[in-house]
Amino acid sequence: MKQLRLLCLLLGLTATAQAQELNCTVTVNADQLFAQQKTDFSYVNQLKGIISEFMNTRRWSNDQFTPSERINCSLNINLIKSLTQGAFEATAQIVVTRPVYGTNYETTTLSYVDRAFNFIYLPTTPVYFRENQYSDDLTSLLGFYANVILATDYDTFSKQGGNLFVQRAYAITNLAQQGSANGAWQTGGDRRNRFWLIENLQNQQLIPFRDAVYTYHRLGLDQFAANPIQVRKQTLEMLNTIRRIGLQLPNSVLINSFFDAKSTEIYNIMFEGTPAERKQAFDLLSYLDPSKTETYRKLVGGDFWV
Repeated sequence: MKQLRLLCLLLGLTATAQAQELNCTVTVNADQLFAQQKTDFSYVNQLKGIISEFMNTRRWSNDQFTPSERINCSLNINLIKSLTQGAFEATAQIVVTRPVYGTNYETTTLSYVDRAFNFIYLPTTPVYFRENQYSDDLTSLLGFYANVILATDYDTFSKQGGNLFVQRAYAITNLAQQGSANGAWQTGGDRRNRFWLIENLQNQQLIPFRDAVYTYHRLGLDQFAANPIQVRKQTLEMLNTIRRIGLQLPNSVLINSFFDAKSTEIYNIMFEGTPAERKQAFDLLSYLDPSKTETYRKLVGGDFWV
C-alpha cells in the first residue's frame, strides 16, 4: 500500500532526508475574540507556532516520507470567545489536498468544519499527546485530526488504505468521551460533529463510498491527463454509488463533507462531457447536493438540454 502511495506522489528526484507525514499550514484568528473581550489574550499568539510544531514534527505512522511526499493540509482556527481564562470556544476548518498524478493540479480530498473546536490553553499548559490516555481537549483534537488527515489521504491511494488511522482517531474519540465535557465527542446533538465524522469513516455501510473515493482518485483523476473520458465514467459511477448509500444513510456528514470539497471539481469534470453525461451528472448532483442545484444547472444549459 505504502509503496503505491510513494510511487504516486513521486515528484522529480527523491530526496534522501526523511520527513514527518504532514505539511500542515496553521492559522489562528482571534479577531472576534479580541473584539468582544478586552482581557489580555496576547498569549494566544503562541498558539499558531505550538500547534504547527505539534502537527508537523510528530511522527504519526511508521511509514517513511520524503519532504516532497508530505501531505498538504491546513488547520484554520477561529477563536470566538473565552468564558474563563484559558478556556476558548472556537471553530476550525480542516482542508486536505493531494497532487493529481501527471499534472500540476492539487485536488481537495477533505474540507470539514468543526463547529465546536473548544479547548483550554494557558502559556503554562504542556502540549503533550498520549495516544492511549486522555490529557486535554487541545491535544486530543490535534491528534484526532492528524489521523483523519492521514486516513483521508491514504484512502485515495488504496482501498480503505486509511483504516489504521481511522481506528486511531476512533480510539482518541473514545478516550475523549470519558474525559472531556465537549459534547462534540459524543453521539448526541449535532449530526455533523466529529463523533459522527469518525463514525462514518468506520461505518460498514459507508465502505462502498470509501472504495468509490479511491477509484475516483486512482482510476479517475490520476489518469486524467491520458484519458479524460475515463475520468467522467468513474465520476458518474461514484455518484451513483453515493446515491445508493445516501438512500440508506441520508445526511451523512462524510458525504456532505465530500461535496464541500469536490463540488466545483466534479462540475468542471462533467462540464466537458457529452449532453447525456451532463444530464446524468446534473440529475445526480442536484439530488445529492441540493444546495448547489443552481450551479449544477449550468451543466444542462445552453444548447444541450431544455
